[in-house]
Amino acid sequence: MNELKINTDFIKLGQLMKLAGFADSGSYAKIFIKEGLVKVNGEIDIRRGRKVYQGDIVSFEDNEVKVIV
Repeated sequence: MNELKINTDFIKLGQLMKLAGFADSGSYAKIFIKEGLVKVNGEIDIRRGRKVYQGDIVSFEDNEVKVIV
């Protein structure tokens, strides 16, 4: 599992998808999230604007990233 360092209290799920390299653009991030392909802490979440905080784990396909501050 990789770690993703952020400089704020939280990051929105769509932004995290781009920053982590899971999606090339916001458009792709939106599609992946809306299709239920993204999990936050083991649960599918279809909200692009979901706030992801330190310690949360985001999974997409065979990749996982843990958010750290």
